[in-house]
Amino acid sequence: MPYPYKKMTVKDFDRIREITDPSRVLTGDDIPNEYFRDEMPEYGIFKPELYVEVLNKEEVSSIMKYAWENNIPVTCRGGGTGLAGGATCKYGGIMLSVMKMNRIFPVDHKNMTVTCEPGALILDVKAAAAKEGLFYPPDSSEKTASIGGNVITNAGGMQAVRYGLTRDFVRCIEAVMPDGSIMNFSSNVVKNTTGYDIKDLIIGSEGTLCILTQVTLKLMPAPNCTCTLVMPFDSLEECADMVPHVLELPFVPTAIEFLERELIEIVERTLHKMLPVPGGDAVLIVMYDASSQTELDSAVNLCAESAIKHGALDVFIADTPERAASVWSVRAAILEGMKADSVSQEECDVVVPRSRIAEYVKAAKRIALSHGLRAEPCGHCGDGNIHTELLRGADMSDEEWQTATHECLTELYALSKSLGGQLSGEHGIGNGRIDYLVDFVGERMIDLYKSIKLAFDEKLILNPGKVIEFNP
Repeated sequence: MPYPYKKMTVKDFDRIREITDPSRVLTGDDIPNEYFRDEMPEYGIFKPELYVEVLNKEEVSSIMKYAWENNIPVTCRGGGTGLAGGATCKYGGIMLSVMKMNRIFPVDHKNMTVTCEPGALILDVKAAAAKEGLFYPPDSSEKTASIGGNVITNAGGMQAVRYGLTRDFVRCIEAVMPDGSIMNFSSNVVKNTTGYDIKDLIIGSEGTLCILTQVTLKLMPAPNCTCTLVMPFDSLEECADMVPHVLELPFVPTAIEFLERELIEIVERTLHKMLPVPGGDAVLIVMYDASSQTELDSAVNLCAESAIKHGALDVFIADTPERAASVWSVRAAILEGMKADSVSQEECDVVVPRSRIAEYVKAAKRIALSHGLRAEPCGHCGDGNIHTELLRGADMSDEEWQTATHECLTELYALSKSLGGQLSGEHGIGNGRIDYLVDFVGERMIDLYKSIKLAFDEKLILNPGKVIEFNP
């Protein structure tokens, strides 16, 4: 533990109830187990001493000021859909939920932006933009994630190939600092070179530097036309080799995903979601957006011709919303399908150069098998982000599972590094990958991370033990 944090007392509980409302405060055994972890319980189950739902920045500010003065750790939580153990109370203290701070303000058409509170759901932000004929592109597979969670993890998603990451759409941020002060980072301007770009430092900081209370997001004109292509290949190598050919075409794809047939069969068997394309050991899914049907037809035809030329067994064109939904529903159900098909799961979400995707996937399967595990890789091959799901067998003991996953992850991360990759493509470090970070960035970078953390939070009370750990 970095500091001897104060263990909360009845007096502390009562003070938080005074700041907020007793109906929004839970303590002890009244706190539901769902708040002890995120979507990956393998990365830690930690019980908060107090759970509180806040309604506005003033409540957040008052709670943080009290926590700062009394040396109480605070972890901010959104939808709890993270996969790195980031929104958990590793050292107890306060779990502060912002999910009731979910207002979405009217779209600003002149500036092409929308402002919302951190608890607003991604699907609701997208819907608010669409209602005004506009488009918020970042598209995480978990649509019930909060916008605040997406910002502080710099979420990517399937449409990052064309549109970029969440970072590319954040204009400005309002946040509460660990000492309770309220600050604004940047403003609703298109470009800004006024001092250090602290806003971009906060994006992706995983809740360790400050608590978002409002964010303004850039919007785009909505694409008029969209189409999805599904291309089965005889092998993963042929499937992965098709990616650079897609990217060389004159039209920029919105998304490029790959699925191996084994993973498709898991989803079909456990969830009865059927991919409308048979055959092939691996499938490439490519989406295009366009401003006109003519442009879209040109993109689709060129991609289909190139795919057949480079070994695709067929090209299925999902040119209606229903057909496209049948394809993307299978892709979106991957995690749920694997949960239904195994006792436990562990995830490695490395990112490697696109040219090394097939090499990584084949090696990852061999590594997992050598430790008695199944590996089911899938991912965003347009940007090299591979989600390697490790599945536990029914006959493995807890000790065997923990040992096997640790050894397997160590080898997988070393493999990623050897291929020129990085530790995490979008889920972040959290608590689950903290022990592997130094191998990728080095001791000097860790020192810089610690300096940044201390500049914001010298008492180390905000989401402690995530991203970096301070030794006693």
